[in-house]
Amino acid sequence: MQTNEQEFRQAEQFLKDHDDFLVVSHVQPDGDAVSSTLVVGWLLSCLGKNYVMVNEGPIPQRMSYLLHSDRIMDLSVTTLDKSYKYVISVDCADFRRIGKSSDYFAADARILNIDHHPTNDGFGNENLIVPTAAATVEILYDLAKWLGFTLSKDTATAIYTGLLTDTGGFRYASTSPKVMAVASELLEYGVNGPELSQLLLEQMTLPQLRLLTRALNGLQMTDDGKISWVIINDEDMRKSGAIHEDLEGIVNYPRNIQGVEVGLLFKVIDEETVKVSMRSAGTVDVAAVAQSFGGGGHVLAAGVRMQGNVEHVVVQIIERVKSRL
Repeated sequence: MQTNEQEFRQAEQFLKDHDDFLVVSHVQPDGDAVSSTLVVGWLLSCLGKNYVMVNEGPIPQRMSYLLHSDRIMDLSVTTLDKSYKYVISVDCADFRRIGKSSDYFAADARILNIDHHPTNDGFGNENLIVPTAAATVEILYDLAKWLGFTLSKDTATAIYTGLLTDTGGFRYASTSPKVMAVASELLEYGVNGPELSQLLLEQMTLPQLRLLTRALNGLQMTDDGKISWVIINDEDMRKSGAIHEDLEGIVNYPRNIQGVEVGLLFKVIDEETVKVSMRSAGTVDVAAVAQSFGGGGHVLAAGVRMQGNVEHVVVQIIERVKSRL
């Protein structure tokens, strides 16, 4: 167990004492967010509870193999008919990351906040935060064991998906001995590891490849070669035919250049809004950089949404990263 028993006990009581839950994850959900939502849904089903799973936007198409992923309601195209008093938030580093899903929180809502980001500010009434966990699904795996539940193959597949994507295919520093032991156990349930690796880490759509080509054509570096970045705007998205999920992994390309300490992706949302994704080789704590601008994440992988035109945002971020090299 990676955290004190009191937090697990409080989480257990929250789940058992209440009913009619709203389960939410962060905007533009990744593999860990989607999988964590589904694992919580499974836990609630095991407890005989009623629940609704939502996200501000759509679930990535490549996650459609996950059982019940089609039950996660896309609030950009549908609405709920009521507000919810009991909320379970997964993989959200701060309250803002919940996005428009919070529109359906009752005024007196009580939140169980389950997360693994070191920058999580503990916004829940109950908080189960394990910064040493590689992914939120790792915490939920522990919670399932704590509750005495035996995993199904589909739930094991969801947990494996979250671990696989958040550890970069078990390559990042967060890949602990425990992570490998859990992954090994999940394979015993019949999870098809090679197939998931191919689907989630290797396979690319043609629009994604076109977007990557456009991004790399504009790749830039600082004079010392320690910071590299790419910028993607609406024209890049439109001409490549890409959708948001096609941005996944592009930030790793500038980071992977030999000698680069920090790789950055600047995604232009509109004329005055830019989303910045950051990856570090280890010298720079990019979570601290992101947090200084109101974002968050992990030491080696973080992000922030900033106001200002892209040229101004690039200058601000580069200068802040330089100050930490």
